Amino acid sequence: MNSWSIELSEKEFQAFSDLVHQKAGINLHSGKKQLVRARLATRIRSLKLGTFSQYYDYVINDHKGDELVLLLDSISTNLTQFFREPKHFDFMAEKFLPELAAARLKSDQRQIRVWSAGCSTGEEPYSIAITLLDNLSSFTGWDIKILATDLSTRVLGVARQAVYAEERVRDIPAATMRKYFQAGRGDWSGCFKVKDAVKKLVVFRRLNLMDPLPFSNPMDLIFCRNVMIYFDKKTQGELVDRLYQSLAKDGYLFIGHSESLTGVKHSFKYVQPTVYRK
Repeated sequence: MNSWSIELSEKEFQAFSDLVHQKAGINLHSGKKQLVRARLATRIRSLKLGTFSQYYDYVINDHKGDELVLLLDSISTNLTQFFREPKHFDFMAEKFLPELAAARLKSDQRQIRVWSAGCSTGEEPYSIAITLLDNLSSFTGWDIKILATDLSTRVLGVARQAVYAEERVRDIPAATMRKYFQAGRGDWSGCFKVKDAVKKLVVFRRLNLMDPLPFSNPMDLIFCRNVMIYFDKKTQGELVDRLYQSLAKDGYLFIGHSESLTGVKHSFKYVQPTVYRK
């Protein structure tokens, strides 16, 4: 039987929707039914199963949880680009970094911690790293770490490789390209690799945002952009509270321009659209 022709019943869709919400906090409303059908059919075909119910049982009975990871990979949407929503990077350069550098130099603590939550294929954390390198008055002696997390193991593999096709870097200024990217040759012709000076600042980890966070020291800046749009209001509130607890005093949170904390109970101070401060 061709798995692409299998129908996803309302009952089956609701079962997957409930499972994904329980495990990852993602809200799969009825408008996502055809997307879920198309993407999970690929897994059904590869496993030589016949129905969505059989696949659901397969996921539930995989006690290692590997298939659940693949299920969540399948339904994750990962749309990103370098320096997406550029006003955030302007804010970093013009407001966040001067403030932080002045405070840290005064106390002789040259440490910066940034978290890219929902980092997708790596363009966001590498953009953060480039912005830091370009705007710290003296990079020497700074202890910089960018934690980049995502639910999808697939996109994290791409991010760690740090190789991007020409169309993915086309809008980056030529001077930035020369400084931070290396042109591919031979089989890699037409691709560009992020240089080690940038890569070494970023640590990639798989993280379900509903799970315990993999760090205890507070972050100075959190990018959590275009992530909350997948969550219902209750889950958004729980996540925003966790983000607040994860920030250092006076730390900043950036959210996506399609998102808002309106209607979400929180303790952040509003700074400007999509920018909040603890």
